[in-house]
Amino acid sequence: MNALHQYLFDAYRAARLDEPLPPAPGTYDVALFRAAVDRRRFERVLAARPARGRLWLRVAALRRRRGGGLGAR
Repeated sequence: MNALHQYLFDAYRAARLDEPLPPAPGTYDVALFRAAVDRRRFERVLAARPARGRLWLRVAALRRRRGGGLGAR
């Protein structure tokens, strides 16, 4: 059973019991990613290292190459 099947079972159960629907799969993925990035930056600052590391440099280079936005084509 994958996440979509579990969501459908939970949504069906919630509808039958007049409870609020559960959040759809993937609803909080972006928030989770941002929290992980913030935590990593925080730990780097506590360790007296630059908060912007290799990943940031790669993203900045990619943005320059594509002309500004990550989604630009």
